[in-house]
Amino acid sequence: MEEIQNYTDSSKAPFRGLGGIKEAIILAGGLGTRLKDTVPDLPKCMAPVAGRPFLFYVINYLRSQGIEKFIFATGYMHEIIEEYLNDQFSTLNFECSVEKEPLGTGGAIQLALSKASSQDLVIANGDTLYRVDLHKALLFHTQQQAESTILLKPMINFDRYGVVEINADHLVDNFAEKQFYQKGNINGGIYLLNKDKFLDEEFPAIFSFEIDYLEKALSLPKGKKRRIVGQVQDEYFIDIGIPEDYNRAQIEFVKPPLDLEKIDKTWTLFLDRDGVINEDKIGSYILNPDEFIFMKGAPGLFKKLTEKFGHIIVVTNQRGVGRGLMSEEDLAAIHEKMLTAINAVGGKIDAIYFATSIENKDPVRKPNPGMAFRAKADLPSIDLSRSIVAGNHQSDMLFGKNAGMYTVFIASTNPETAFPHPDIDLRFDGLQDFVKALPAGLALP
Repeated sequence: MEEIQNYTDSSKAPFRGLGGIKEAIILAGGLGTRLKDTVPDLPKCMAPVAGRPFLFYVINYLRSQGIEKFIFATGYMHEIIEEYLNDQFSTLNFECSVEKEPLGTGGAIQLALSKASSQDLVIANGDTLYRVDLHKALLFHTQQQAESTILLKPMINFDRYGVVEINADHLVDNFAEKQFYQKGNINGGIYLLNKDKFLDEEFPAIFSFEIDYLEKALSLPKGKKRRIVGQVQDEYFIDIGIPEDYNRAQIEFVKPPLDLEKIDKTWTLFLDRDGVINEDKIGSYILNPDEFIFMKGAPGLFKKLTEKFGHIIVVTNQRGVGRGLMSEEDLAAIHEKMLTAINAVGGKIDAIYFATSIENKDPVRKPNPGMAFRAKADLPSIDLSRSIVAGNHQSDMLFGKNAGMYTVFIASTNPETAFPHPDIDLRFDGLQDFVKALPAGLALP
């Protein structure tokens, strides 16, 4: 049975079950030569997929795995990438490492490592999405005392990729050339790299990570061998580098419209608090239980919500605690009042996550999706693709999209917000109107 404590300060609690790998370098300098007829005048990672640059999906997958700092190795048309990041990911902790001339993948990584602080970090391609378990990969990488770990994707009946062969000790012992294979493990384009061991070697400014680092490791003298290992993970993989797979991504990444008729107990509802559950205190904070006043219809709305959704999670930014205007004990008292009233009418809230940090780039402060990923780690039955966040701010909507959820905008305090909007799936004047729109009968899974 899944259990979770009701009060979780997400700014302090680590992801349960996720390890210490927090930094990633994303190789985002690709020209997209093979896509030029399909996607002209854009870096490959910025190719639009289902209405968003492909880079959007890469960033948020890595965030779901606990990555908190990003270094983008850019080159070709780097200004477009930087403008997008500054506009759409202004609260992301990132830096750009810009090549003044093409350095190859190895040179780009070598340059970007000057901005890295972790000993072990992730290297990912900006035009590939491979949804591996990075915690599992880090445990393997550490146990193997590896200089580099290649994540390997099993494939069948292919000729686009070469094959990576490993021995019984997981050491890479062959890179087989491209040809038709009935089955084999390919390089999935995600690596774990030990920064110190990599930088201990001398490389030219321009070189290929794949050819001059990985493949040449096999021919080095015994005393200079690099410990390159491979771990097989059979997870979703797509490389948009050719039109065929780029077009496939357009289909696979599209979410169907939100249909409230289809909601059943396999769905999760994430709720913002102030302005959704209770009246907002514009320009200030709810500092004590006396100031907590339910919105119209609440808490009785939670009985129907509890009948419809498998989990109900509150996610709330609480900067007032971080600013010292109130204590965590004050916040707990407010939530106790809320829970007592909701429970009394047959409703429930499974968990409350709050972010007290005053820093916009804190990974769990909305619009960053950390609270959603922590809820998923704590309650593994949550399917974020079958989840809705209801909130009254644009930051709630971006939080939902970053986490892969549907979004419902509650226009209680910001009725002027434009709709339709790419980050908003449905709009209601209040939580009461959203609940009224839910089908009366109890949907079955």
